[in-house]
Amino acid sequence: MSACLVCGSKDSAVVFRGPDRLYHTTSKEFTVVRCSACGLARLDPPPSLEEVRQSYPATYWFAPDGGAAGRLEEMYRRLVLRDHVNFVARAMKGSQARGPLLDVGCGGGLFLGMMRERGFRVMGLDFSREAAATAWRRQQAPAVCGDLAHAPFAPGSCAAVTMFHVLEHVFDPRADLTAARALLAADGRLVVQVPNAACWQFRLLGGRWNGLDVPRHLFDYSGRHLERLLTECGFEVLRRKFFSLRDNPAGLASSLAPGLDPMARRVRGVRESAGARLAKDLIYLALVAAALVPTAVEAAFGAGSTVMLEARPR
Repeated sequence: MSACLVCGSKDSAVVFRGPDRLYHTTSKEFTVVRCSACGLARLDPPPSLEEVRQSYPATYWFAPDGGAAGRLEEMYRRLVLRDHVNFVARAMKGSQARGPLLDVGCGGGLFLGMMRERGFRVMGLDFSREAAATAWRRQQAPAVCGDLAHAPFAPGSCAAVTMFHVLEHVFDPRADLTAARALLAADGRLVVQVPNAACWQFRLLGGRWNGLDVPRHLFDYSGRHLERLLTECGFEVLRRKFFSLRDNPAGLASSLAPGLDPMARRVRGVRESAGARLAKDLIYLALVAAALVPTAVEAAFGAGSTVMLEARPR
């Protein structure tokens, strides 16, 4: 049994066992445990590096196609990403740091493209060479393939580093946070977002909660776990947000109907006509819309299904 990332305790209890519910990359069942001392949930035993690699299909990240459904999906993503863009723009405008914004795990670069459209200098980093190339090609966002601990950028060169749904995927989150701190200029800003394991959805849905995303999510943080890691890595937390227009309603929709999730259908190679795809996308969008109110309510009580933090180096 592995030790807890946050407190080091080896005492834990099993929460549930299950396979890859969303993408069906494997039929193997994985075990999620909760630390008896601090409450952090995690995969134990953790999957091997090869198992983790196999759980990320080539089309894991978003890149729209030229069809009607693809255009609809990009319009929707642009709408809901404004929530992230506004949060990061406010963080950068409140800082004296100069330099580009680095988005870690940039995927196809839509967020970077939207930040660039607002006048910010941007760069991207992703483990997928194809994703980085897509960010360059479609969003005119300079992006490279690599990991944060070995990123080819000068220390102190970034005004901001963003990590949206990254830390739950990495084996050594402290190393990534330490690397992010080294890249930030004086008074730079770090924005981190993860699924919030202290949310009401997890309590209600258990293993069906989309935020667990077995086996890709190695750790399932609550806000206090994430804040503790940030503090130990030399950061001061400035702002907290428990609602994401992009992630919270869609997360509940995918928890309830994973077979309708557009990304999951694409990754799993579901064969469907253009009409059927558009119809499923519209049904999914209606489910997301219905989830807007309950997810906003849980977030208002500090129990939203994601937590986004703004921090600066101490």
